[in-house]
Amino acid sequence: MSNALQGKTCLITGATFGIGRETALGLARQGARVVIVGRDAGRTAETARWLRQEAGNDQIDFLLADLSSQAEVRRLADEFRRTQDRLDILINNAGAIFTKRETTVDGFERTWALNHLAYVLLTLELLDSLKASAPARVINVASKAHVGVALDFDDLQSARNYSGFKTYGRSKLANILFTYALARRLENAGVSANCLHPGVVATGIARDMNGLFKLVFAAVTPWLTTPEQGAATSIFLAASAEAAGVNGKYFDKCKPARSSDASYDEAVQERLWDVSLQQTGMTWPPSPGVSAAGAGR
Repeated sequence: MSNALQGKTCLITGATFGIGRETALGLARQGARVVIVGRDAGRTAETARWLRQEAGNDQIDFLLADLSSQAEVRRLADEFRRTQDRLDILINNAGAIFTKRETTVDGFERTWALNHLAYVLLTLELLDSLKASAPARVINVASKAHVGVALDFDDLQSARNYSGFKTYGRSKLANILFTYALARRLENAGVSANCLHPGVVATGIARDMNGLFKLVFAAVTPWLTTPEQGAATSIFLAASAEAAGVNGKYFDKCKPARSSDASYDEAVQERLWDVSLQQTGMTWPPSPGVSAAGAGR
């Protein structure tokens, strides 16, 4: 086990399978205290046990949350603050594709709630912890699926025309827009914000697919990137000296890359920022350890 991350605490969502699990393993092998987040109690506990054994690192904790629920995200942040004394690396990794449109307990379309709003809410809830541990890093797992799509601010909930893959792509564009807007606000704060494309990875992201979509995904799986390969860029951004101080960039294969032209539109970034604060009931700057009441749609 390396000690490159000795004394560092990492929080990673969606860590019970695929890219998230391999990212957690890579960080644990470098000596970090790793707190994984999962939705299923049994699977998350088993993943934590597996990580301790595989990494030779007993500093593995876990927390449970359904990140599509804003109350659950807030509870997760509260539990993290109560149980951990620092946060050096936050990796927003949890995400999914849903072939059928569904809404959450908060009334948001499920892809938007899980893939985008959870990133925003968890990051802002834990921002004081990150600043107190500076230099710290926020890493948002996006995707090349964002290329070729644009946000429709009149239909962010995909109520008029739902397509699972297009809705997923829009949520990944939102990850990048959010990262760039956040990075501007974190200049000189000791906290960096970057995002990445992990590759087209054979993971559990398609676990909620059904019918033809699931068959197609299964057919192409042998040609996809492995979870270990997909985790490489997240691990690079979390642990490498080269990534220290880098802020507001999009990475692919451990190197800075150009995201879509649409993602660099600052007016869109700022509009999404304002809408996201409204939808999560947050303010900027966020109040220390306190969420603003109410959420709008």
